[in-house]
Amino acid sequence: MFSFYKRHNNELYNKLVQLSRNIFFYNKAGLQDSFQTRIILIFMHLSIILIILKKKKNKLPQEIYDNIFLNIEYNLRELGDGDVAVNKKMKILNKIFYDILLKIQSKNSKKFEIEKKMIKKHLFYGIDESEQFIVKISEYLESFYNFCFVLEDNIMVKGQINFKY
Repeated sequence: MFSFYKRHNNELYNKLVQLSRNIFFYNKAGLQDSFQTRIILIFMHLSIILIILKKKKNKLPQEIYDNIFLNIEYNLRELGDGDVAVNKKMKILNKIFYDILLKIQSKNSKKFEIEKKMIKKHLFYGIDESEQFIVKISEYLESFYNFCFVLEDNIMVKGQINFKY
C-alpha cells in the first residue's frame, strides 16, 4: 500500500556542487557562471575521482553514481524543463560526461596531467578564451587530483573532500 522512499546519499553530489561553485572559476579563471558551466565542472571533478578510484583498483558505488545524475535531472526539472526536454538534455549531458572522462587525462604524460584541449572544448564554448585561463583551470584540476589521490577511498565517496584552492 505505502511505497517507502529510498533515501539518497547526496553527500558526494553536494560536495561536487560546492566545488563547482568555487569563486576561483568565475573571478580568476574567467568562466561564465551558468548552469552548463557548473555541470561541466561537476563532471570534471567526478571524472578525477573516478580516475583515482580506478588507479587504486576500486569503484564508485553505482547508487552514488546514479544519484549524481538523478540530482542533475531534478535540477533540470526545477529550471522548468519538461519530460521531453529533460530526457534530451540528460542524453547530451551523459555524452559530455563520458567525453570528459575519456579525455581529461593527457595520454602523453606519465604523471596525471589535464588535457587542455578538453578544457577549451567544454568550458570555453563560444567565448574568447585566453591560454592563461586554461592553464589556471588545468593547474586547479591537477591540484585537486593530487589532493584527492592521498585521501582514503571511502572519504572521497562520502564527499568529505576538504579541498581549498
